[in-house]
Amino acid sequence: MTACAIEPSAESGNDGAPRPGCGITAEGAYAARLARHGDSWYPERWTLDGPEPYAVPLPGNQPEEPGTEVQPMADGRVLVHRVAAGRHLFSLLYPTGPGTGELPLGAVECPPDTTGVRLLPPVPGGERAYALAVGPRATVLWQVAGAAFGPERLAEIPGRCSGGVWLDGAGRMLALDRETGGRVKAVAVDLERDGEVSPLLQIAPDSDDRILLADPDSGLVLVRSDAPSPGRERLGWGVLGSALPVRFPECLHLPDCVVTPFAIQPGQALTPERCAVALRVDGPFGSWVGVWRPAERRVRHLPAPEGWLAGAGLWTPDGELRLPCSTPQLPCGVARLAPGGGGEAASGGVGEAAPGGVGEAAAGGVGEAAAGGSGERLDDGTQDGPGDRRGDRPEGRPEGDKPEERGEGTPPPPRPVPLQQAPLGRRVTK
Repeated sequence: MTACAIEPSAESGNDGAPRPGCGITAEGAYAARLARHGDSWYPERWTLDGPEPYAVPLPGNQPEEPGTEVQPMADGRVLVHRVAAGRHLFSLLYPTGPGTGELPLGAVECPPDTTGVRLLPPVPGGERAYALAVGPRATVLWQVAGAAFGPERLAEIPGRCSGGVWLDGAGRMLALDRETGGRVKAVAVDLERDGEVSPLLQIAPDSDDRILLADPDSGLVLVRSDAPSPGRERLGWGVLGSALPVRFPECLHLPDCVVTPFAIQPGQALTPERCAVALRVDGPFGSWVGVWRPAERRVRHLPAPEGWLAGAGLWTPDGELRLPCSTPQLPCGVARLAPGGGGEAASGGVGEAAPGGVGEAAAGGVGEAAAGGSGERLDDGTQDGPGDRRGDRPEGRPEGDKPEERGEGTPPPPRPVPLQQAPLGRRVTK
């Protein structure tokens, strides 16, 4: 079969962000997407952790609908979410010689006023999968794979939830963007405490504050909020467990473009400001790749590799960005980019100016961490010392977060301290 990618730029999630061209397991071993042969759609699994990437088509007894969701699991199977007669059906697909094996997991039936059911991003570990069923006043969290007896209803969360970001490496703490009272605020959901909900990001009373991406190793989080510019959302960053406020670098504000972070470099446990962040940039001239680090004051713009499944990719701990690509000549490929200090890349030609003449954007001034790492002073005059690192909570520890208060021996994953107390005027780089 000759595969071609979905045109993801024409599709958006329920939070307005463009959907990626494929899903990748948290550990980066497998990917899955809905591919097309002629007018027929079928799931396709990619293996990424071998010497060379390769794809395995997993067509069923009949073609899939274009909106079918697929998600790779850690054991190489692919979770499929189909809709039929108002019921949401979940199955695991796997290759069986020349054919496709299918293990039905069961169905989720929702009230008529449910506005949508969608899979959450792959869970760290890849043995479970979750979905959100969004209603007009509440959202139901379902475990749709890895449960003992089919889909299991875990919790009902007041409000309309979107997004979905895993905050820890065990798949326990989930960040969701919850809309209540006309405002969106990010909340944390603890799956080991019956879906207990607690505030996560609340910058200002009248702002919309979303969590877009998080790295469990460093605690780096990417957010989107209109707090610094009412009516216009901006990208910002913070650190889980830090007493410092969220900051909104000017270099991440690109007029007439939609900027979506999609991957953070792992393995940088003590230096979140040096984590590389991959950005999908959608502008008037198409889509391209941006690379940014909190310690830097510019975005490096890189032309997208040919056939990039836009918005999909992963970082290796040593700083290589891997982007899945599909072209008629190479249906399954991975572009390997190594953007260094000078912006060079490992695959031919990538690392030059972005389409349309967009070059590197610079930022300076207040609110962004200065290059130099732990112990350097920040531009806003505060000290970036060991006490501001993930796991060191000098203040703002939520009640019940101490192990002895919770009656447990293991502390919960860290989360940002409440951020609404910090003055907004010192968060935006001028």
